[in-house]
Amino acid sequence: MIIVTGSIEARPDTIDALVALGLEHVRRSRTEPGCVAHAVHRDVERPLRLVFVEEWTDRAALAAHFAVPASRDFVQRAAELAAGPPAIRVYEATAVRV
Repeated sequence: MIIVTGSIEARPDTIDALVALGLEHVRRSRTEPGCVAHAVHRDVERPLRLVFVEEWTDRAALAAHFAVPASRDFVQRAAELAAGPPAIRVYEATAVRV
């Protein structure tokens, strides 16, 4: 499985627009093949910071997601609303039974 984490900090005047844009992005992304989970969360300690957590079945599904025009559009539009550059990390993971 592939796990993606990302975060982006809004400006005070753009947080509502960034939240709406993030929700639109995750809801669309959830319909893509290979998307197991996709969510956006608001950081309770830094309320202008949004955190994205995604799970994909494999690298090919994630690559297809990144190639979707709407995904590229999201990145561009989010950058316009951000206070700084976004952070993104991609992990290859194996589930562990507990």
